Amino acid sequence: MNVTPLSSAPSPAPLLQVRDLRVAFAGKEVVHGVGFDVRPGEKLALVGESGSGKTVTALSLLRLAGDASISGQALLEGRGDLLALPERELRGVRGGDVAMIFQEPMTALNPLMGVGEQVAEVLRLKQALTPAQSAQAAIELLASTGIPEPARRAQSFPHQLSGGQRQRAMIAMALASRPRLLLADEPTTALDVTLRGQILELLSDLQRQTGMAVLLITHDLQLVRRFADRVAVMERGHLVEQGAVAQVFGAPQHDYTRRLIHSAPQRDVLESPEAPGQPLAAQARGLRVAYPVPLPGVRGWFGRGEFVAVSDVALRLPQARTLGVVGESGSGKSTLAQALLGLLPASGELQVAGQAWQQPAQRNNAHNQQLRRQVQVVFQDPFSSLSPRMTVAEIVGEGLRVHESALAPAQQRERLQAMLAEVGLTEAQFPGLLDRYPHEFSGGQRQRLAIARALIVQPRLLVLDEPTSALDVTIQQQVLALLQRLQRERALSYLLITHDVAVVAAMAHEVLVMKDGEVVEAGSVQQVLQQPRQPYTQRLVAAAMLAPA
Repeated sequence: MNVTPLSSAPSPAPLLQVRDLRVAFAGKEVVHGVGFDVRPGEKLALVGESGSGKTVTALSLLRLAGDASISGQALLEGRGDLLALPERELRGVRGGDVAMIFQEPMTALNPLMGVGEQVAEVLRLKQALTPAQSAQAAIELLASTGIPEPARRAQSFPHQLSGGQRQRAMIAMALASRPRLLLADEPTTALDVTLRGQILELLSDLQRQTGMAVLLITHDLQLVRRFADRVAVMERGHLVEQGAVAQVFGAPQHDYTRRLIHSAPQRDVLESPEAPGQPLAAQARGLRVAYPVPLPGVRGWFGRGEFVAVSDVALRLPQARTLGVVGESGSGKSTLAQALLGLLPASGELQVAGQAWQQPAQRNNAHNQQLRRQVQVVFQDPFSSLSPRMTVAEIVGEGLRVHESALAPAQQRERLQAMLAEVGLTEAQFPGLLDRYPHEFSGGQRQRLAIARALIVQPRLLVLDEPTSALDVTIQQQVLALLQRLQRERALSYLLITHDVAVVAAMAHEVLVMKDGEVVEAGSVQQVLQQPRQPYTQRLVAAAMLAPA
């Protein structure tokens, strides 16, 4: 779709022109004749679900797509066709005229080098600075991205930085060569909502200061609304629609674009008030979790200190209801979940299904093992939480082998098939389903397997640890609808751990807001999200673009 400029002044010549881009692996074409322009100083978002071809498209522009066969043109002003440049010349473009921010900074950064040295390395290679000059310039670049104490942080290794700081270090590396075009591949996917906002503001500020163009690859439509000037939508390797953000979002022309835009989480839970005497799936008072840490200096010779990860938390979760726990990374959400699961020792009062863990909670005696059947967990990343060496039957049936070992093989198989059918996976869809491995399924299907594994032992409580953050918006909507249906049919209780306020709005009845290990606000989902009292909650809600008008 072509967009007619509102002004009669001629628009600047494109910085990058992509024409009939085709990418194939082992003879199978995955990107089909894609074409778009990026103008100087423009922010273009390339959006679509996983598998749509958006990342392969971006990587192909710099010929970084592995063993791909690439054809078409990628004309960079002043450099010619990037797809036809000799490798030696293209090395000068990579990290020079065109720089890239990768999706996961923890894997993109060298774990054996300090972040300052990694930024300085780019400066030495691309700007021919001396070691002393590059070290000082690296500190200044880190400071420009908002990293506190940049001189000290320059000496830190990637694992010593927070997720937001690592992403800022990646941005500093990308900007070290003063690029004309920045390719940003899902730069905020792994970050909290407030950090996402900060990174977006940082990229916008740097883009205005340097005049560079940005090609943003993402499936986050809220991010596109806030950041981009134009948007191009990809589906299964085809570019199906493009135009100004307001135009595409306001009047989408393609069915796929309309589906993406209307894939926000939908609320479909039982809204009836809590009944008097309703049993509790979990409750806690004065819950505290602390870790031993070494003391600095001489004091460390004689004792150890402690880091309090969760302090004086109170919660109550009735049966068939959802308690959402929100907060930024490091707020104590996951520690609270691990205490509830009996994976961490905790002090104070804590009961699950009316029973307390026998301390130490990690001890696998008969009491604790029986209690573990009542509370199960669904993790954030379905790919890493499912063993790649186990079949579906082994993964989903593992709980039966532990908790119902007396079941005959035929009974186990029947239970497995019924449970998989309940989460939407059947032999008719997937012949040989029970003998398949996780890599043979999509992300959403793998998360359904994870839910089936948790439910096979018929628990009363599910701990959902960021259950949809690794999924595309349409798949996220499907998984949330599945969880809502299962809650209604099975009277399940959910402890929902997330930093996605939109998911909380769709799923939760009550909300706890955590900061620095403490609950700073609690109440019904309507009260907390629509009339937040605490400034911290107000910032979280505003960052998620759910603040009341």
